[in-house]
Amino acid sequence: MEFSKEKLDKVQEIIARYPEGKGKSALIPVLHLAQDANGGWLSAEVMDYVAGLLQIKPVEVYEVATFYSMYNLKPVGKYLFEVCQTGPCMVRGSDDIIAYIKEKLNIGVGETTADGMFTLKTVECLGACGYAPMMQLGKYYKEHLTREKVDEIIEECRRTAAQNN
Repeated sequence: MEFSKEKLDKVQEIIARYPEGKGKSALIPVLHLAQDANGGWLSAEVMDYVAGLLQIKPVEVYEVATFYSMYNLKPVGKYLFEVCQTGPCMVRGSDDIIAYIKEKLNIGVGETTADGMFTLKTVECLGACGYAPMMQLGKYYKEHLTREKVDEIIEECRRTAAQNN
């Protein structure tokens, strides 16, 4: 993998935000760029590339990428359902929502539907406890989830995908 000139310019802009010799500080935003450029996930090769750009050890990149749930270490579907599974969401029924999504899409946590459309992922707190149970779908929060709302979200995703094809 190699970034385009525009992406490399963006990497240099990000690195320039930090004091000289502190390129590792740019790791999180550069990993976001790399994940976007690689279809929504980070392969070992992509992480090694980022390490080279930032002049750090590959293991330093792996540590960050495996710690944060915002990074995907294997390919994901067009729509990534990131369902919160921490205390407040669990008390409000996130376990039932996760089970329903698994049943509805015929996938397990960490799996993608056969058509490549949906991936189900459980994550730690997304900071919206007052709206539990909830999930993140791209840059949007889907809150106060019920089975009916999950059905609507799935259908909305399918309609959007059909319109874009």
